[in-house]
Amino acid sequence: MTRWTVLGGRGFVGSRLVDHLRAQGAEVWVPDREDSGLWDRALGHVVYCIGLTGDFRQRPFETMEAHVSVLSQVLQRARFESLTYLSSTRVYMGSDRTDEDAPLSVQPGDPSNLYNLSKLAGEALCYASGRTGVRVARLSNVVGPGMDAASGNFVAALLSEAASGHILLNTLPESEKDYIDVRDVVVMLQKIALHGSQRVYNLASGVQTQHLQWVRALCAHFGCSWTASKDAQLQSFASIDNSRIAREFGFVPHPIGLDTVLPAA
Repeated sequence: MTRWTVLGGRGFVGSRLVDHLRAQGAEVWVPDREDSGLWDRALGHVVYCIGLTGDFRQRPFETMEAHVSVLSQVLQRARFESLTYLSSTRVYMGSDRTDEDAPLSVQPGDPSNLYNLSKLAGEALCYASGRTGVRVARLSNVVGPGMDAASGNFVAALLSEAASGHILLNTLPESEKDYIDVRDVVVMLQKIALHGSQRVYNLASGVQTQHLQWVRALCAHFGCSWTASKDAQLQSFASIDNSRIAREFGFVPHPIGLDTVLPAA
């Protein structure tokens, strides 16, 4: 039986990964960060899902602790067969390319860059650790049923507003991002951990979805109205290159739409 340890296994992605692995008969441990057993037992394949998202600007020290400090201890002290660190395709902000080997640009003085810097610091620790079997998965915007609007998840917030009867967009409707189905994420994380030949992978659909597409679909489903704030600005990210996972694993993403995020009937 394959042994797994999922750090951050109670969050949105981590909990889905735990369910996926257990459904396949794997032995999965979900420890607390402070659990001393992290240093006393063989962890098998570790997936590092600990992280903060939308509230990182208000919690800078906790962001660095989650993305870097705890990871540092695991890399130094834990016994594992492999470790897969969850980073983000947000690190490509300001870059001309979005392939895994692209040069990256960050501005330490910009509060919005704290998240990117902390994820890149975590990646750098993975690369510099000297441990074998350590890989990085840069996740795009993960969507699926059960997303937490309080975490700053954009689509989850839209769902909550749509259910209440009105959506107020704080970004221009033409804004767009790459989204990936959480079902694809958990399958690919398992494959990367067990068989990945590269040290970093983009986990993205490779398809841009406009905010207007989400809004129209939600309004049609819930019968709600919507407006855009008069101060709304364009928020657009470059299309993410997912050719590496397509070549190595034959990855074909699920289409992204309303069926991706609504609970099954």
